[in-house]
Amino acid sequence: MITRIAGTLLSATPLHAVIEAGGLAYEVNIPVTTAERLPQVGQPARLHTLVVHREDSQTMYGFTTEEERDFFRLLVEKVSGIGPKTALSVLSKLSLPVLHGAIAAGDVALLAKCPGIGKKTAERLVIELRDKIGVTASAAAPASPGGAAPASPAENKIRDAVLALAALGYKAADADKSVRQALAALGPSATTEALIKKALA
Repeated sequence: MITRIAGTLLSATPLHAVIEAGGLAYEVNIPVTTAERLPQVGQPARLHTLVVHREDSQTMYGFTTEEERDFFRLLVEKVSGIGPKTALSVLSKLSLPVLHGAIAAGDVALLAKCPGIGKKTAERLVIELRDKIGVTASAAAPASPGGAAPASPAENKIRDAVLALAALGYKAADADKSVRQALAALGPSATTEALIKKALA
């Protein structure tokens, strides 16, 4: 099982990256949220990966963090009706902190807005993953009595900024995208207030 790839980024699109490692070039399927954080072509790149084997193919999926990769695995392995393509669409539409928040809150309406996810699948997603999302959280975070690990401070900042923009009338997916872009511009040490200001600029 290949769980990580590190090498030189040869090319990238919103849904694919090609990384050269050890003299071989690997095509990796990625969500938009990972593509946004890739370095420039020609620079070193590292992705946490999951290889999905089918009867007629082997496909590699890559993510910026282990948590995103593990959440992708949960979607594919634990939620009936969600395959790799749909799981990639879900992670392309919403960032992991927002997905965790939506599942924990049972926000079926928000989850149903992801491509390939209808209301029934969104309901299954909440039922199947609500008690498992702690698996994708930081191992350093203590588990809560409900079984799921609490969100990290970084996740809370992103979620709070998205909620603030949503309260101002932004659609959740648009708010999430704006906050991700603000985070990329300001860096992980940015405060919730700074993220909101940058997203509104």
